[in-house]
Amino acid sequence: MLKRDFLKNGLLTVVGALVSPAILAAAHEEKLLREARATPIADGPFTLPALPYAFNALDPHIDAKTMEIHHDAHHKTYVSKLNEAVAGKPEEKLSLAQLLASASKQPDAIRNNAGGHWNHSFFWLLLDPKGGGQPTGALAAAINKDFGSYEKFQEEFTKAATGRFGSGWAWLIHDKKAGKLAVTSTPNQDNPLMDLSGIQRGTPLLGLDVWEHAYYLKYQNKRPDYVKAFWNVINWAEVNRRFDEARKG
Repeated sequence: MLKRDFLKNGLLTVVGALVSPAILAAAHEEKLLREARATPIADGPFTLPALPYAFNALDPHIDAKTMEIHHDAHHKTYVSKLNEAVAGKPEEKLSLAQLLASASKQPDAIRNNAGGHWNHSFFWLLLDPKGGGQPTGALAAAINKDFGSYEKFQEEFTKAATGRFGSGWAWLIHDKKAGKLAVTSTPNQDNPLMDLSGIQRGTPLLGLDVWEHAYYLKYQNKRPDYVKAFWNVINWAEVNRRFDEARKG
């Protein structure tokens, strides 16, 4: 090897080592965002809901760039791919709830993208710039009854979120059969509404996305820090509302 080639390769190695995984991840996510914005959603029965707040509304707990990419690239892609997956099939006439309830009979393209669409549509409503604090009323009483205290519920939910290997979600659900609340987690874009073996079924009341795209730009590999920040933006009024519906339903 010539001396100049040796020096060149050595310099490239040093430069590469100086580029952090976070910078590489940010570049990748920006590329996804550009591509998503340049591509219209495939025609079909499903649409992308607007965020109920600005991208930067959850700062400093969840940063604006993460919210923008999460909604405008990742969620948009789930909607588009779901429309593509059901096009020309009987599933095109099914509601999102029906697709979830029959997930065990659906091909991966429908199961994964239907889950991704429902989970994210649900997730956006659980976040609030003025959120945080603790639940009140009947939900607070149920949490104390079923977990022992709000703090013990927090511990269990945090354990489910941080302990989920790879990508997935943590959930607080209402188990109507058992008549109580439960904390569970699911892999990938599965959720407790799906008729899948190995999943504890119930009505989701609270959910946390623990895919890396939900937190990596700000928290890198520190998922526990992201989970801790989540408690500051929970829309407990929405969780309370869903609990009341689940009890009466």
